[in-house]
Amino acid sequence: MILKMPKEISTKNGIEALQEVLKNTKVIIVGAGAGLSTAAGFTYSGERFQKYFGDFAEKYGFQDMYSGGFYPFESMEEYWAYWSRYIYINRYMNPPNSLYDKLYNLIKSKDYFVITTNVDHCFQKAGFDKKRLCYTQGDYGLFQCSKPCHEKTYDNEEIIKKMIKAQGYQIDTSGDLYLPDKYSPAMYVPKELIPYCPKCGRLMSMNLRADDTFVQDNGWYEAYRGYELFLERHKNEKVLLLELGVGYNTPGIIKYPFWKITKDWDNVTYVCMNKGESFAPEEIREKAICINGDIYETINRLES
Repeated sequence: MILKMPKEISTKNGIEALQEVLKNTKVIIVGAGAGLSTAAGFTYSGERFQKYFGDFAEKYGFQDMYSGGFYPFESMEEYWAYWSRYIYINRYMNPPNSLYDKLYNLIKSKDYFVITTNVDHCFQKAGFDKKRLCYTQGDYGLFQCSKPCHEKTYDNEEIIKKMIKAQGYQIDTSGDLYLPDKYSPAMYVPKELIPYCPKCGRLMSMNLRADDTFVQDNGWYEAYRGYELFLERHKNEKVLLLELGVGYNTPGIIKYPFWKITKDWDNVTYVCMNKGESFAPEEIREKAICINGDIYETINRLES
């Protein structure tokens, strides 16, 4: 296994070099991390947080969605009020900008596959083929038993929308939330909307990889096997590994495997696109393109 920890670099004429590779490569494997959704406008603090969680921030003092997700709320009714908003705006609303659509237009004519640690469903909303996607860390749109008594997940769109409306929110034609004039949202949901496992009666939880309770259902294994088969099928071909917004929270899922593939396969170009974290190890530097900048702006330039 490689590899010395690299220093941050930015390849000279990186965008022009990537345009040339895109033109001459038919097979693309996209590895996407949280930085891609951040570039699409899915931020977890600041104005977006205040718009949907200002009441929780005022009551409890946390200043971003992630911190709120760990807060010990006073009741399950309040917990699910928070989490239903969290899930709705990050799963069922469209991203604030068109980055995912632009990315799809850039690679839709290629033989592609996507592996991602993101859980916001943005690839499918942009038109990516579900059979060419592997969501390794779960999906905000799925529930599971909190202490899994069985390996199955459940779609949550209907119950999440009921929780949202129970707090006083309305949903406009674009899918955004709004409140009637002079109306403050309720910070709780009715007890009858709290989700329980249909098998054992325990509370349900989000299907997110946080510990050893994460459920990998048949769909998860089918998607991962699809990724493995895609790699096997194309290992002797000319391949572009397009890494987008992948940091160091879980590098063993995308980044390190991409580095190893680049080292081991003969005809591979590795691209690292990330703002402030664009680099490649020295061992694969000659096969790498590193673009240190805003992903949205970079994809825009690639389109032109």
